[in-house]
Amino acid sequence: AGIQQHIGPEYAGPLGILQALADGTKLLFKEDLRPSRGNTHLFSIGPSIAVISILLSYSVIPFNNHLILADLNISIFLWMAISSHYEKIIILQ
Repeated sequence: AGIQQHIGPEYAGPLGILQALADGTKLLFKEDLRPSRGNTHLFSIGPSIAVISILLSYSVIPFNNHLILADLNISIFLWMAISSHYEKIIILQ
């Protein structure tokens, strides 16, 4: 925990459930390194596109009978379409 500069899961909320929030907040305040050449706008929005596409892919997965975020007839095709963008996202990063 000392080398990675985070407080550890036992101190971030009860039973460490807020550790992901603490790590995400720390990540937002880190130094922003951008390339000196190339398209810096695409470089900065690449991680956002990755997170949004991952969260969208969970919207079409039925978790149980009562927890269905998007009940579509083409859910598997939409999930495959969203999942196919990962190669493009890696190139943007």
